[in-house]
Amino acid sequence: MNASTAPATMEQAHEMGLIPEEFQKIEEILGRVPNFTEMCIYSVMWSEHCSYKNSIKYLKTLPKDGDHMLVKAGEENAGIVDIGDGLGCAFKIESHNHPSALEPYQGAATGVGGINRDIFTMGARPIAQLNSLRFGDLSHPRTKWLLEGVVKGIGDYGNSFGVPVVGGEVFFDPCYQVNPLVNAMSVGILETDKIISATASGVGNAVYIVGSATGKDGIQGASFASKDITADSANDLPSVQVGDPFQEKLLLEATLELAATDAVRGMQDMGAAGITCSTSEMSAAGEVGMDIHLDHVPLRQDDMQPFEILLSESQERMLVVVAQGQESLVESIFEKWDLHAVSIGEVTEGNQLRYFKGGELVAEVPADTLVLGGGAPVYDREYAEPAWFADAQAWDASAVPVPSLEEAKEIAEKLIELPNIASKRWVWEQYDSMVGTLNRSTNRPSDAGVVSVRGTKKALALTVDCNARYVEMDPEIGTAIAVAEAARNITCSGGTPSAITNCLNFGNPYNPEVYWQFVKAIEGMSRSCRFFNTPVTGGNVSFYNQSVQADGTAVAVFPTPTIGMVGLIENKDNHMSLNFKEKGELIFLLGETTNCINASEYLSSIVGVKRSPAPHFDLQAEGKVQDCVRKAIERGCVEAAHDVADGGLFVALLEMAMPSDLGFDVVTDDEIRLDAFLFGEGQGRIILSCKENQQDRLLDLIEEFDMPIVLLGHVTKGKIHVDGEPFGFCQEWRNTYDNALEEELMD
Repeated sequence: MNASTAPATMEQAHEMGLIPEEFQKIEEILGRVPNFTEMCIYSVMWSEHCSYKNSIKYLKTLPKDGDHMLVKAGEENAGIVDIGDGLGCAFKIESHNHPSALEPYQGAATGVGGINRDIFTMGARPIAQLNSLRFGDLSHPRTKWLLEGVVKGIGDYGNSFGVPVVGGEVFFDPCYQVNPLVNAMSVGILETDKIISATASGVGNAVYIVGSATGKDGIQGASFASKDITADSANDLPSVQVGDPFQEKLLLEATLELAATDAVRGMQDMGAAGITCSTSEMSAAGEVGMDIHLDHVPLRQDDMQPFEILLSESQERMLVVVAQGQESLVESIFEKWDLHAVSIGEVTEGNQLRYFKGGELVAEVPADTLVLGGGAPVYDREYAEPAWFADAQAWDASAVPVPSLEEAKEIAEKLIELPNIASKRWVWEQYDSMVGTLNRSTNRPSDAGVVSVRGTKKALALTVDCNARYVEMDPEIGTAIAVAEAARNITCSGGTPSAITNCLNFGNPYNPEVYWQFVKAIEGMSRSCRFFNTPVTGGNVSFYNQSVQADGTAVAVFPTPTIGMVGLIENKDNHMSLNFKEKGELIFLLGETTNCINASEYLSSIVGVKRSPAPHFDLQAEGKVQDCVRKAIERGCVEAAHDVADGGLFVALLEMAMPSDLGFDVVTDDEIRLDAFLFGEGQGRIILSCKENQQDRLLDLIEEFDMPIVLLGHVTKGKIHVDGEPFGFCQEWRNTYDNALEEELMD
């Protein structure tokens, strides 16, 4: 008996992340003590990263039914919505947080590669990527190292792979100092009658591994992602995978060529837990088993043990079940693209997964006992409202003095230099964002990235959104806002929200306050998604985003439930941009403005108040505003549309003025405190501009919807005035806004 087949011990199980009750459950399932290889299999498949054992109870409460759903949450690698003309949109977002904390370049690059494989494994060609990034204090050298590595990793992989990055967000707060968040989203198009399933079928069919060879990179990556970052985490560097975008490009083309045949009886990406995950999930889904011969797996190293081959997360690999008689066709396609295509086993009757090495059976486990929805454990952790929460809700803005107009100008100057408000040009200039797209980096910037659907008049509007500060202040309201803001960005771009994917980034689920944040966030997401009729198509849960300090104190990141949303623009001629077009346009504010400075960048970073209630939010009013704006765009009543979000009204007006070096002359409201009017982040507000000859049609429409609307002022040639006072020229503000982030990085 060698080490691979020797009986596992409780101590080994603990080191692999299994608790005693789980080890005992494995013994009950197998009717014996698992050997070391079997214990490794269960440890990765029952990790939070693969099983969602601490989250699935609440994930099941999210809405997943919708008018256009083709593939629902949990059914396949990604969700798919019907966009008409016989086409579907496959999309998904996932995290690569822990790998990026240790090795930012490869951590981010392989996150991009993995999420793209989830899309093209289903037979969809990726057409767009987005990302949501979180980092700590930008003045800290490590933060700069992480930011530069992550951005370069995303840029190098995505640019080489040839799929444009069309949108994203970057947010900074000290809570992310040790635990950066790297969430990557991919969007693809496919013909609805050619969807490839990740379900194995056909007893006797061959099981192929295709793509790259297998190495020791990424071993135990799923388990690594299911524990806190500590001072010892550097020892887990082998858990970080290494990516090759050129191999991925070849794999994409070979896979899509394969998808056009009738040879495939199931296909899945090898992501977390590698061969283990793909064989077990595909078998469980098809209610079959597999015999897998590890000797046949192409290896990069000769000395790999069975558990290393099974758990390796080497990139650019897929598992394919091939119809009998079609083996030579599959092999010839991958040979053409200079990629491995090797038969490593066959589909069997029953539910047993049997893994062999050198003719010896090294592991035998029932497939259904490994997976989510099967035998994987399900927990409902204790949760409790944080002690500070009630006091924060009682905070009153009257404690903050109202600034004068002169002081407001100084505040605005400071605000646009902050990393969370300043232009992220330094980031997006490193991404290829042009191929086949209409998006914010062209002369038609809009609140969402917009991508044409070739061969049709349609376009997709895409966005990722989450203001984690709002969620920290109130997880239920903050997450409902994240969905609403995503919908608002789609709406302002001329689209109708269709569905979401999510990436749920939280601290340790064993912490009752963290778990309370998670439960409340799910409630807020459910409420908002049901209202907007945007079902959840799937996504990713990333717990354990917290670090243990030297004194033993655990510090969790802000709860960050990132929302990736897809919307449809039926006629891309209706793509609405955010920029003012010419001098003389009238500027209107649609939606209610309140005396709210809660949780704003102004309150947090300028005033220094770190805890307050979430911003003003009225879901019914939000929906009414968005319905009105979509109709205004459809009727040709407006020239520009932009939502009021981070930084408030003044920042939004600047963002509309800067693309064409125009200015604005606006008047504030005497009944609203000045800082709330200019810098408050109360939700449900959209700025519209129109020509004078459009005004009557716009106001007639507003009357139809019975909406609050205010004429703020008009567009100027370049000067900026507020309440008649000069605030300088747009070009001056733009120089500061465009360069602040890069200057901070260079310090």
